[in-house]
Formats: sequence, structure tokens, C-alpha cells
Amino acid sequence: MENHTRKWHSSSYSGGDGADCVEIATGHPTTVPVRDSKNPYGPELSFRADAWTAFVESLRPRWVVTAANPAAPYAGHRPPAR
Repeated sequence: MENHTRKWHSSSYSGGDGADCVEIATGHPTTVPVRDSKNPYGPELSFRADAWTAFVESLRPRWVVTAANPAAPYAGHRPPAR
């Protein structure tokens, strides 16, 4: 399938214009197509869906810092104060 016919999504953490991140295409049960948001007609990578899920899960913090537990470790260090 060609780049321009896929439905691409960027992370909600990517900022206002979404130009500083990667995008993924949804609707593919066994693979996850990934591309650079700054180059939408450039090359894309495809990962097995289970490998992509494992990668994304590895990025999640192991502990959640909350108001009730502000000293919880966050991937080995404290996040910046908000």
C-alpha cells in the first residue's frame, strides 16, 4: 500500500503541529508501518505488531508519580517539576 493512502497518526505527546515525531499507520493487523512526520512521502519502516507493542510498553514508566506519591522513581530518575 502506498504512503498517501494509509491513515497516519502521531502521538498526542508530539506537540502542536506533530512535525517532530514518528507517525504510525493503523488498520494493519500483523504489522505497524512507521514514518518520519517531517517526511511524509519518504521511506517507512514496518514492524511486527507484537514487536511494536513490546517497544511501546518498554517506554512506559515503571512507577507512576502522583500527588500522593511524589517520590516514586521514574525510569531511574525523577521527572522535571511541572
